Amino acid sequence: MTIRLGHSPDADDAFMFWALAEGLVDTPLQFEHVLRDIQTLNEWAREGKLEFTALSVHNLAYVADRYVVLNQGGSFGDGYGPMLVAREPIPLEQLRDYTIAVPGYLTSAYLALRLFLPDAQTVEMPFDAIMPAVQRGEVPVGLLIHEGQLTHRAAGLHLLLDLGVWWGEQTGGLPLPLGVNAIRRDLPESVQREIARAFRESIRLGLENRDQAMRYAMQFGRGIDPDTADRFVGMYVNALTLDMGERGRRAITEFLRRGAAAGITPHAELRFLD
Repeated sequence: MTIRLGHSPDADDAFMFWALAEGLVDTPLQFEHVLRDIQTLNEWAREGKLEFTALSVHNLAYVADRYVVLNQGGSFGDGYGPMLVAREPIPLEQLRDYTIAVPGYLTSAYLALRLFLPDAQTVEMPFDAIMPAVQRGEVPVGLLIHEGQLTHRAAGLHLLLDLGVWWGEQTGGLPLPLGVNAIRRDLPESVQREIARAFRESIRLGLENRDQAMRYAMQFGRGIDPDTADRFVGMYVNALTLDMGERGRRAITEFLRRGAAAGITPHAELRFLD
């Protein structure tokens, strides 16, 4: 049976899928890797297009009836996360007066921003266009995800707020859930469990063979230096990625509960693959 694996061409995703891509995981399933940006994967998930897909936790609110969430492969900001940056310091109480460039309205970063600032004025941009646009003064404030969280200082930008820190303060220390991997509910349960097992093994092998997995992941690092890529992977491929556990599941449930309570997202009945 062939399973299409949808994931983004980012260093952290590449790291997790390295062992599967290299054929190092023993499994009866055949895997076809489908690399697309997260916005495309989020949209495809609405249609149930792929058997296995990475998606934003925010988007789970819209696809929970189609997909079951894996305990493996989640991206959590544990005391850090998407960042609001500007060329000059701006008091947080004045942020509602400024337009904020955001990396997509289905991203978890956007939902976190709306929970922090419900009346935020926003404009959507490709995530990798946001930092240059702020540098050039085309937008006053940017919401950074991915490597921009590590490189904004070198770009001369001021950190206004780390939404991962803010979320932890609001929730008694829960990590900010950003991305998950999910399997389509209509697949036989035995297939779902084999996919989850193979994926967990791929992550484990990556963590145990970090240098090899990082060399593979660097192909997807968008030109960043190896040290920055290694730090980025370390931020988002960790113990919570191998198994989010009760803490991770609680973070996801609370994130979407607050989104629904604020009228931003629909209520979702989540199912996690045990």
